[in-house]
Amino acid sequence: MAHPVEKSSSKILEFQPLDWLRYLGLATWCLVAFVLLLLPWLMSEPPSRQVMVGWWSSALLFLLAYLHPAMRNRRSVVLWQRILLLAVLSVAAFAVSYFTRSGIGSLLAMVVAAHLPWVLPAFMGVGLVVFLAMAFGAWIIFTPDGSWILALVFFLTNLGLTLFPFIASLLAMKQVQARSELRRLNSELLATQSLLAENTRVAERVRISRELHDLVGHHLTALTLNLEVASHLTEGKSKRHVDQAASISRLLLSDVREVVSDMRRDGQVDLREALEMLAGGVPELKVHLEIPEPLSLTDPRRAQIVLRCAQELITNTVRHASASNLWISLESGSDGLSLRARDDGRGTQQLMPGNGLNGMRERLKELGGRLDISTAPGAGFQVRAWMPGEGTA
Repeated sequence: MAHPVEKSSSKILEFQPLDWLRYLGLATWCLVAFVLLLLPWLMSEPPSRQVMVGWWSSALLFLLAYLHPAMRNRRSVVLWQRILLLAVLSVAAFAVSYFTRSGIGSLLAMVVAAHLPWVLPAFMGVGLVVFLAMAFGAWIIFTPDGSWILALVFFLTNLGLTLFPFIASLLAMKQVQARSELRRLNSELLATQSLLAENTRVAERVRISRELHDLVGHHLTALTLNLEVASHLTEGKSKRHVDQAASISRLLLSDVREVVSDMRRDGQVDLREALEMLAGGVPELKVHLEIPEPLSLTDPRRAQIVLRCAQELITNTVRHASASNLWISLESGSDGLSLRARDDGRGTQQLMPGNGLNGMRERLKELGGRLDISTAPGAGFQVRAWMPGEGTA
């Protein structure tokens, strides 16, 4: 019976920096909304109804865009949609400053800048930060008291205000990625260590069983034959004792052979622990394992190949698939062993296998197996690694 094993990233990292950033952004928006409520009483001349509708519409538009799922996980939305979402946020922040004739919108621009490293590639984020600073500086020229000097001051001020949270958030993201990579590598090391321990145990049992068979078994066989000969050469009471000794010798030889057979049958490598360790070190991805109970391989080489295939599939999913979930299942039958994997990533129109997939295919080919991959845009990846049974390889 197969027991599904699910590893959730929330158990490993309950509250990520992006979560803190998201809630701080909401708190900043609430502060801006509070200022907007007080603004009509703070202005020298009461604003018109159209102006107030303009700044509240801009603030609410910013909030709706900010609550979009793409601001939580950039894997869930394609690049052009993320760019469009950030454009809406930037325009809304600028509009707040435009309608209020103040720098209030700069606070919202800081929130946008803090999220850029998590939503866009770094070089695109830098470009958007500079564009925001230029936009907030340029509109000053068109105000009644605007000038090029004042525009330059606003540009440099907004550039500093947005560049600081952008760089701080970028460094935080790099640190999170480094920790995730370290955790993943550590899990791979632990999985390999677990499998190595299993292989060592199996090898030791095989060595002991071989020694029992080759040494004790052969000596007992020789002893039994000599007692058979002695039984034919003796008579009377001596013959009864010799026959009894020969019977005990044959019984002992049978027990030794049974022990050797049991040790060889029990010399199987258990993959469950190694695969669970491997799946447990990827906090940014939910790995769902379905492993038959019990799943064992008598050939340590096959166990090593299965572990390496699972390791490569997890690594590729994290780095290239932009997926949130990965399902891995093992099926053991009379025809051999199959490892199936699928993810909910973006997929691709044309697959270009790298060194990892080529290495998987080569390892499987050495044992007479094969690797099948299917993918399509929006359909994720589906992989099946198959290797024949030991008797058919």
